[in-house]
Amino acid sequence: MNLFVLAHGLVGRTDLPIPKWLFGWAAAVVLVLSFAALAVLWPKPELQEERGRRLFRMPRFVEPLVGLLGVGAFVAVVYSGLRGAQDAQDNLAPTIIYVHFWVGMAVVSVLFGDIFRALNPWRAIARFVAWVANLVSKEELPAPLEYPAKLGRWPAAISILIFVWVELSYVNRDDPSQLAIMALAYAAFQLIGMAFFGIATWENRADGFQVLWSTYSRLAPFRRRGQDVWVRPPLNGAPQLDIVPGTVALLIIAIGTTSFDGFSNGPLWASLGPDLSTFFGNIGFGLTAQGELANTVGLVGMVLLVGLFYRLGIRGMTGVGTGHTASELAGKFAHTLIPIAFAYALAHYFSLLMYQGQALGYLISDPLGHGSNLFGTAGASINYNIVTATGVWYVQVAALVCGHVAGLMLAHDRALAIYPNTREAVRSQYWMLIVMIGFTSLGLWLLSALTS
Repeated sequence: MNLFVLAHGLVGRTDLPIPKWLFGWAAAVVLVLSFAALAVLWPKPELQEERGRRLFRMPRFVEPLVGLLGVGAFVAVVYSGLRGAQDAQDNLAPTIIYVHFWVGMAVVSVLFGDIFRALNPWRAIARFVAWVANLVSKEELPAPLEYPAKLGRWPAAISILIFVWVELSYVNRDDPSQLAIMALAYAAFQLIGMAFFGIATWENRADGFQVLWSTYSRLAPFRRRGQDVWVRPPLNGAPQLDIVPGTVALLIIAIGTTSFDGFSNGPLWASLGPDLSTFFGNIGFGLTAQGELANTVGLVGMVLLVGLFYRLGIRGMTGVGTGHTASELAGKFAHTLIPIAFAYALAHYFSLLMYQGQALGYLISDPLGHGSNLFGTAGASINYNIVTATGVWYVQVAALVCGHVAGLMLAHDRALAIYPNTREAVRSQYWMLIVMIGFTSLGLWLLSALTS
């Protein structure tokens, strides 16, 4: 299978270059809405304290039932990957992992809250094992080890970076059996970590997917408090993000890796990539390693570039007021990156989700690619008319613009909370405005560079 195809959609991308006038319009909207309107219409912090009201109480059997569904889906994906046809088009595993899990779960988290916590298969397995152990043990089980505070969310950030490296750089990324083995290895790593450090602590710090989805879920209008489901104002959950080591890195990685996914399909990388591959070939690496190493350099380089840009914006803010260091401000404003990270993901992967997401209809009937028709849908096909190319453009641009406006709203609200007067708060946001406009321009440029 063509490696480009799987990295950006199993059916190939249909995104077309964005018209130049739309690029300019979007940048202007970001500028006007993010600064002028906020400075005039938002005089005091509104989002720093979480608010909301209780909707209903969820029955206790729901979470174990959903967890069982998650375990079943995980088993189906792994079994399909190991025993099914080793062709990404015909096997259930690649579509579930790259489309429904990686892209779909991000969308679900923003719309409905932290759904993955209940679905999480390794969490469900760990909780079941702990429940059985408590039943059969005659003595109290030993307390978990103390999780090293310095690690913070670094294991989660590194996990996401490795996953995206597999998606974008690994030569066998479309091999169903390889994906199944990696899924098993990741699940084993999570179960071992939960056994040593406790389920809740490990999933909130070291499970890359759980951490990323729960971070995105802070944008959702719904949240869970125990068995209760609450509704809250838009964006109200983001400022409550607890900042521990690795939190900023996780969000920078989410933005940077998606940026490289788009950049790697543009004309600039089309000239830089082969040069890098040639360089690695000249120093003795084989053909496969050349491509992987070139993409690795590009991937890490884009993450570092995004991190540097954010850091420069934060550094500029230190000149406003007194007593605020760059490290302190980087943490205090980290939550402003949440809507940007999601906006990049939605804009970049929207067509993939809309088109290849439909493949689930026929793959569930023939998950192994052996010609079965379990649910009578094996003959279904992908409807490419579900959304037009123009519709894709507008969704992508709207996602980027709305994401960055949301980021500026969060930044403005946080500035009002930490600076002693409104004038200083507004002045500090000159730098955040530059950061947001820069991210918007980068995102739109990457989309405009994509080819069909």
